[in-house]
Amino acid sequence: MNDLHDLSVAELAALLRRRETSAVEVARHFLGRVHAQPNLGAFLATDETVTLAQAAAADARLAAGDSAPLLGVPVAHKDVFVTREFPSTAGSKMLQGYRSPFDATVVQRLGVQTGAGMVSLGKLNCDEFAMGSSNENSAYGPVQNPWDHQRVPGGSSGGSAAAVAARLTPAATGTDTGGSIRQPAAFCGVTGIKPTYGRASRYGMVAFASSLDQAGPLARSAEDCALLLSAMCGPDPDRDSTSLDDPTPDFSAALKATPERLDGLRIGMPTEFFGPGLSGDVRAAVQAALQTFEDLGARVVEITLPRTELAIPVYYIIAPAEASSNLSRFDGVRYGHRSANPKDLADLYRSSRSEGFGAEVQRRIMIGTYVLSHGYYDAYYLQAQKIRRLIADDFQRAFTQCDLIAGPVAPTVAWKLGEKSDDPVANYLADIFTLPASLAGLPGMSLPCGFGEAGMPVGLQLIGNYLEESRLLQAAHRFQQATDWHQRKPA
Repeated sequence: MNDLHDLSVAELAALLRRRETSAVEVARHFLGRVHAQPNLGAFLATDETVTLAQAAAADARLAAGDSAPLLGVPVAHKDVFVTREFPSTAGSKMLQGYRSPFDATVVQRLGVQTGAGMVSLGKLNCDEFAMGSSNENSAYGPVQNPWDHQRVPGGSSGGSAAAVAARLTPAATGTDTGGSIRQPAAFCGVTGIKPTYGRASRYGMVAFASSLDQAGPLARSAEDCALLLSAMCGPDPDRDSTSLDDPTPDFSAALKATPERLDGLRIGMPTEFFGPGLSGDVRAAVQAALQTFEDLGARVVEITLPRTELAIPVYYIIAPAEASSNLSRFDGVRYGHRSANPKDLADLYRSSRSEGFGAEVQRRIMIGTYVLSHGYYDAYYLQAQKIRRLIADDFQRAFTQCDLIAGPVAPTVAWKLGEKSDDPVANYLADIFTLPASLAGLPGMSLPCGFGEAGMPVGLQLIGNYLEESRLLQAAHRFQQATDWHQRKPA
């Protein structure tokens, strides 16, 4: 079948259950597409032998009557999830060639041998240690946006979003620390969701900022994301002390219960998200999407999140502080890149880290070390944590007036490759609308809602209260039943 790549996760799974195709045939088809588009830069590692062995195992489960909802469907993993059968580099020279002795919990739960039965196509490119908003910080080269190869795909899960948009995989895993699922999903015209912090286990995710990192899926639709999210999430108390002791709902069942009309649903529109910094093309697409929700019966109400502008300085104190601690383990002694000819032990540490880490990672380590240092901890890090609590409180006040919050994902559409390479602050400012939900630990998602400048996709961000992923997915699903933005694909 030549059109397998145009099928959704749900459609592929149904085709496999009816035995109208095999997992091996599907895997071969997608591997062929991956190898045909190497210049996109989305994949860092593939292994046909491994993938086809997993597909054969999926076919054996299907033949035995297993009807798991994701069985035999391909997936690809962001390279911050460690895997036994593929290298795990986190997009960094520091971990070049590293192979983990175990799989991340998310990989395990989705996999053929121990979980939902998905077949891994390989590992996806990302900003180094998930630090970036454009996927230009990878040690292995940038990823190109499938809609315009001269533009960025967003970051840090840029490889994941680009691979789904280019139909190289029907679904991918990503991580979101400050918007790294939602922003690339918006830039590439796909759907992505970051669940409530703690909903998915962080075990086996290469750590960036431990109080913010969260795994989630990217796919074409809310329906597909619901399938993956149900399989990925769940308590992991023995391996991740931050995982929530809360049973994972059947998000797909919740979608099937989505009402025909959204009467009674209150959608909050933060005034701070629609200020002068928002480009006109993004504003128009988002407002049209909100009108669609009103046509479906929802009521849009104006709300305020007064500390939105403080999210950037707060995040860029807390996240680098945690990164400087997490990345101290990469020292050239225990594992990771080791400098070839150090003069002494101090030079070994210095040279190994200078050679192994890229410029953005070094920048964030230095910022983090500074704000945690004696005399500055109280002035910076402690104050940032206090404001973080106030930002979370702003959301709770807002949710007394609305059920969901909606707005843009980013102030503009995807910019051109190299356009902001020399201005890290400009990259940081692009996260203004995604950072607040991350700091509060709230679930958020991006869904395609139109096109802006140069025909580039625009994403609508929906934010829910804690553990209300089902409500988020229902609203997104109903929107996607009424529109076709999520079905559009690049040439």
